[in-house]
Amino acid sequence: MTFDLESAAQPLGLRRVAIDPLTRVEGHGKVTLLLDEHQRVQQVRLHIVEFRGFEKFIEGRPYWEVPVMVQRLCGICPVSHHLAASKALDLVVGATPVTPSATKLRRLMHYGQVMQSNALHFFHLSSPDLLFGFDSELNRRNIVGVAQAHPDIARKGVLLRKFGQEVIRATAGKRVHGTGSVPGGMNKHVSLEDRALLRRDVAQMTAWAQDAVAIARQLHAQNPALYDTFGSVPANMLSLVRADGALDLYDGKLRARDAAGRIILDGASDQTYLDLIEEDVKPWTYMKFPYLRSLGPQLGWYRVGPLARIQNCDFIPSPLAEAQRREFLAWGRGQPIHAALAYHWARMIEVLHCMEVIAGLLDDPDILSGELMASGPRQREGIGVIEAPRGTLIHHYAVGDNDLVTMCNLIVATTHNNQAMNESVRAVARQYLDGKEITEGLLNHIEVAIRAYDPCLSCATHALGQMPLDVALLGPRGELLDRVLRGSDGHMRHALGGPC
Repeated sequence: MTFDLESAAQPLGLRRVAIDPLTRVEGHGKVTLLLDEHQRVQQVRLHIVEFRGFEKFIEGRPYWEVPVMVQRLCGICPVSHHLAASKALDLVVGATPVTPSATKLRRLMHYGQVMQSNALHFFHLSSPDLLFGFDSELNRRNIVGVAQAHPDIARKGVLLRKFGQEVIRATAGKRVHGTGSVPGGMNKHVSLEDRALLRRDVAQMTAWAQDAVAIARQLHAQNPALYDTFGSVPANMLSLVRADGALDLYDGKLRARDAAGRIILDGASDQTYLDLIEEDVKPWTYMKFPYLRSLGPQLGWYRVGPLARIQNCDFIPSPLAEAQRREFLAWGRGQPIHAALAYHWARMIEVLHCMEVIAGLLDDPDILSGELMASGPRQREGIGVIEAPRGTLIHHYAVGDNDLVTMCNLIVATTHNNQAMNESVRAVARQYLDGKEITEGLLNHIEVAIRAYDPCLSCATHALGQMPLDVALLGPRGELLDRVLRGSDGHMRHALGGPC
């Protein structure tokens, strides 16, 4: 990580500190802090500086291309986009529901995805901070340092992720950017050879998943003062739950709780998300700020992902993970847990749950044979919602009579978490940086808070009304002849004088 301490005057005489770029996250972003002359923190913002534009260039493409195209949003969670798009387009082709075989194959693929992504985040991206300390030597704070100091932990992390990737390969055809799920169902079964290969390692992977939960739990027990307060901000919680209130990562109804754990929304169809959620826009970031319409932008922001999911559901429908969930809830002594670092414990509980689900699906004969495709009356529009590793993921498409996409709207997990991440980094900045001389280790505390949410900044930066633009006109000898700037508000001006 690099950071700069800019001495140029800022508004109100404040000094600007920038962490740019953020490290050990997927995508590009930065954090800026404004400090007064006494090093007191006056403002903290998480800026997403990457622009993608997926919502626009999906338009005009044949709908059957979309489940493959949208995977290019991300190299870490492509399966989540693959399946959310497929679920949305199932409605367009009238495949509601898809066949039992297709549903189980998609679930197998998805739980493999959640497992491998959560393992990647915990062991590769966050464990260096958790095992060595936030202020530890910078050159040591990486997966190579973990492998050297804790080879057994690193090995388990690598192989857990490898197993999840093999589940994806067996169902999607490739480990990354597969093609197994299509509008209306699936295009392949799991082969006998792949099932045998995966079943061989199930017991070992389940045991290692239990070890991962134990590591996360032990970290909390060793330093509860840190883990209970770091980046802790009360927030509403949103996720899908099954009809009986169980955790379900593939399908379900929308439920939201307030910061005290009281249910404020339940049993809402994912097809009505536009009635439930609205997005705000800020001029200093490409990422939007969703909130619950019923509560408004000031009170309606929320968090998603593992920390929300395992507290929002009534139970986890697998025995080992449910036992661990109960132990996690007991840590809160009857109150919801809002500490950012608790995400890691919740994330490992989900890895264990995924292994239990994968084990059951590998024994199901429907993944080896049975009808793969369904169809019915065509529709013009479809919405697909799924619980991605980082949280609730929404894909919404409209398709014309010529089979071309006419509208695309995406709300990804990191976007849902935008306000929560900003609140957490502000809390950390005020707790650890306020009034102190800035060091790399202190700034890493802010990155630790952001990493706890496992943000995928690439996924989250898909649309804004106007993209800032800077165009320079140079003469034959390289001299600047003119320069035109367009701000995020869309206004144009000449840098060399006057408006356009």
